[in-house]
Amino acid sequence: MSDLPTYMYKRTFEGTLDQIWQAFSDPKLLSVWYGPGVETVIHEFDLRPGGRWLNEMKWGEKSDYSRMEFQEVAEGDKIVWLHHSTDENWQQAPNPMMPDWPQKLLTTVSFTEENGRGQVKLEQVPVDASDKEIACFAQMMGNMDSGWGKGFDILQTLL
Repeated sequence: MSDLPTYMYKRTFEGTLDQIWQAFSDPKLLSVWYGPGVETVIHEFDLRPGGRWLNEMKWGEKSDYSRMEFQEVAEGDKIVWLHHSTDENWQQAPNPMMPDWPQKLLTTVSFTEENGRGQVKLEQVPVDASDKEIACFAQMMGNMDSGWGKGFDILQTLL
């Protein structure tokens, strides 16, 4: 497969760009809205190129682990990270609930402001993925709006 599926989600918020940037860059705020319906535990958060974010989403006795490696950080403008599915030791591994889900995604979040309202555009694309992982991602893209949308609903309430 040469043409990789790209997921995109856009949202305009009743809040300023500065407020939205704060909600993405402050781990205390990020843990409130990221991963709606689960407990989000941020074990490490170093927002700079080369920094990382170690994230655990918990529900009951189960956990889902992710390691994000920041590639680009332009304050108030853009955050780019490689999003890895990991095991509990933060080593890249298949997602235990969806083994065919891509183990690595490139995530780009762009921030703009118009008329005092902040806008966010989030894009994700599989990286180093097998044909099976790409097919899984393409199939699941239609459901991803729900998860991001619920998280962004919580973010809007925070603003």
